[in-house]
Amino acid sequence: MINILIFLLLAALVGYLIMKFVWKVVKFLAANAIVGLILLWLLNHMGISSVEFNLINILIVAVGGIVGVFILVLLSWI
Repeated sequence: MINILIFLLLAALVGYLIMKFVWKVVKFLAANAIVGLILLWLLNHMGISSVEFNLINILIVAVGGIVGVFILVLLSWI
């Protein structure tokens, strides 16, 4: 009986630590995606680039952030 209780306690602790780490990563990716999309919109609005907003480009910016915007702008200039 005590073994099951210790196992459940450790499983809850591990689950908590995993969720804490996942939440930190999700917050970083969300902030990165928002900054990247705003930067891409500003570059398009100022006429520096002409990258259209489609699903593939938004996914590249969401995952890559500022680096993704840089890659898309370079590809649009080529």
